[in-house]
Amino acid sequence: GNALGGDTGNLIAKFPGEVPAACLLLSAHMDTVEPGRGVVPVFRDGLFTSAGNTILGADDKSSLAVILEVLTVIMEQKIPHSPMDVVFTICEEIGLAGAKHLDFGLLDAEYGYVLDATDTEGIVVRAPAANRMEFVIHGKDAHAGASPENGINAIWLASRAIASLDPGRIDSETTCNIGIIEGGLAINIVPSRVRVLGEARSHDREKLGRVTREMVGAFEEVIARAGNAGQSDDVLPRLEVDVTLEFPENNVPEDHPLVRTARRAAAGLGRNLSLKSTGGGADANIFFGEGIVAGVLGTGMKDMHTVRESVKLDDMVRAAELLLEIVRTHAREGR
Repeated sequence: GNALGGDTGNLIAKFPGEVPAACLLLSAHMDTVEPGRGVVPVFRDGLFTSAGNTILGADDKSSLAVILEVLTVIMEQKIPHSPMDVVFTICEEIGLAGAKHLDFGLLDAEYGYVLDATDTEGIVVRAPAANRMEFVIHGKDAHAGASPENGINAIWLASRAIASLDPGRIDSETTCNIGIIEGGLAINIVPSRVRVLGEARSHDREKLGRVTREMVGAFEEVIARAGNAGQSDDVLPRLEVDVTLEFPENNVPEDHPLVRTARRAAAGLGRNLSLKSTGGGADANIFFGEGIVAGVLGTGMKDMHTVRESVKLDDMVRAAELLLEIVRTHAREGR
């Protein structure tokens, strides 16, 4: 928590277990988005909502509730189970930051389940990797009315680069986006600096690299055409580029033990469990990058990140039933 400027950290609880099966991960995140202060939950006709002026926080409190209920039932009924690492993370909503700062040396789990999705009848086994890009264009300020020819408009240069891109869906595995533009001081000043933030995502690392290079190249070409082909530090306009891996892909094989266990558990409850792919990232991506394979299960939450957010109690019960049966099945059959 200190590393992120917060007043609390990730929570790790270890359950030794009585069954000699592989240690199992159960995880969810504790933070929510704004507006999320002073939430007044309303329960009516089997549905949880907020009072309407805040989010509900089902993302991801519904998952915390499900995991805690499952652990309570296990303890109350003395259900045999494998060793378990229960991990509640912070700061998931601001870039999976809690998981990125997690002390993985404290964990023994080889694989497991993150609860952070909607569908109670599916398990997310594929999610993309993402690159975060920051572009800073340095131009030259001047009076926009008296001497605009003496300035270099950084915002205009950025707009030319952005206009040459085709953001959105590239193919079934790949997307890109320009999400933030910051720059300018006043309408009568030629802007000398602009900052642009964007991203690219793909399930295929080669495609991710290609789209990233295309986005970077669009900005480099504009600066080169404006007279700074070598992007010298003492020549304007000038471009600064920073590309970072926001999170790695999550790619769970269909025959992985966690998939087989979850499907057998669902079948034991008379249900089908479909394998799903998503375009979003989750803590599971970070776990996967650290060698802990994780699938993502749903709790039924809907309209997340809005004041219309809701979750049905019945869906949370179904999620808890499935997770409990997964723990039981893993104890019987887990390696």
